[in-house]
Amino acid sequence: MSVVVITEVGDLDPRPGIVLLEDAGFEVVVLWDGLDAPLPPGADRATAAIVGFAAFGQVQLDLFPSLRLVCTTSTGVDMVDIAAADARGVEVVGLGGVSSQEVALHAFALILAALRELPAGRRVVSGGGWTADLDVVPRAANDLVLGLIGYGRIGRELARLARPLFARIVAADPAVMESSDGVELTGMDDVLRESDVVSLHLPATPSTRGIIDADALARMRPGALLVNVSRGELVDSTAARAALDRGDLSGYVADVLDAEPPAGDHPLRTHPRAIVTPHMGFLSTASLERYELDPARTVIERLAHAPSDRADSVRSPSS
Repeated sequence: MSVVVITEVGDLDPRPGIVLLEDAGFEVVVLWDGLDAPLPPGADRATAAIVGFAAFGQVQLDLFPSLRLVCTTSTGVDMVDIAAADARGVEVVGLGGVSSQEVALHAFALILAALRELPAGRRVVSGGGWTADLDVVPRAANDLVLGLIGYGRIGRELARLARPLFARIVAADPAVMESSDGVELTGMDDVLRESDVVSLHLPATPSTRGIIDADALARMRPGALLVNVSRGELVDSTAARAALDRGDLSGYVADVLDAEPPAGDHPLRTHPRAIVTPHMGFLSTASLERYELDPARTVIERLAHAPSDRADSVRSPSS
């Protein structure tokens, strides 16, 4: 019987996926204490792994010498060492498109909350004040330019939602040759220079980590709003905080931070010009079901009718 290992249990309920896999004839081993604890019996025979956000690289691959498939419980696959997996012939599959609409809508909601100065309004009301006590005036969105860095599924969905609101939408993505919804394709420097709102829609890779650093922030339009619903590692949070303190950024709205969960005293948790939500952009009743079930469905699709024993072709690290 083929073994599937679930390497970590986070916010998702593994039980629906376990039932699906067992009904398809797989044995499922759950690492309830994660990859740092000793492996339970049978886990080292796994031919497939369903992984979360913990790093899954050479060390982890060595634990499972018969592995053929890694499925992530997220759209991104940046937690997996793709080169190490490729070298072993291990296929890596992410959950493409599961929550594109949810994440785009979350980005749009954060943008609207910042532009309409909702945090300032809430502070006034909770402090006992009313209209005359506001010290900010919201900007008119139809005078503003929205810039997208990354123009994949989520960026396109955000553009579709935001098109009626903004004067212009510009996007930078070297992999995209055609746009829709009136989006103007341009380069990253132009997006930073021309946009009143800059929204990030990129995976975390060696070339994108820290892409919004002090230099990039200095090239942005004064008073711009920065939006990050992708990966916290894209933004230098120290530089972002400094830009907020100076007023170079009018706001930073994010669903992700550079460490998750962030430290209790992380400065962006409570900064008056920041809105940070707890990596919830992907959540909806529909997407949650797919996050729990789609990795199991992928395992079944790829391996249900494949031979379960690769002992002749895979050598154990200790052999």
